[in-house]
Amino acid sequence: MLADEPPAIGGEDTGFTPHQLLAASLGACTALTLTLYAKRKGWDLADIDVRVAYAERDGAFVLERRMRYIGQLDAEQKARLTEIANQCPIHKVLSGQIRIVSTAE
Repeated sequence: MLADEPPAIGGEDTGFTPHQLLAASLGACTALTLTLYAKRKGWDLADIDVRVAYAERDGAFVLERRMRYIGQLDAEQKARLTEIANQCPIHKVLSGQIRIVSTAE
């Protein structure tokens, strides 16, 4: 998997930016978590479309996640899936305390 930046900031635009990879990680984790949850419950979630946008706002990095549930789900099931989305492992990592330990050789 290649990661790069656009030429405007010195990259060669040969892959996803690190920010795109971070957003994709949240989207993928959300889709997997909800698919597995719905399957375990026996709910008719035929597919899920998860889109994650990101931007810098007021000094913060903001991720906006939109989910579209495809299948025969009632309002209560959709609400529960949205709650479960906030429990996906990557969501927990990104909304919790993060420590980065760097070493070099």
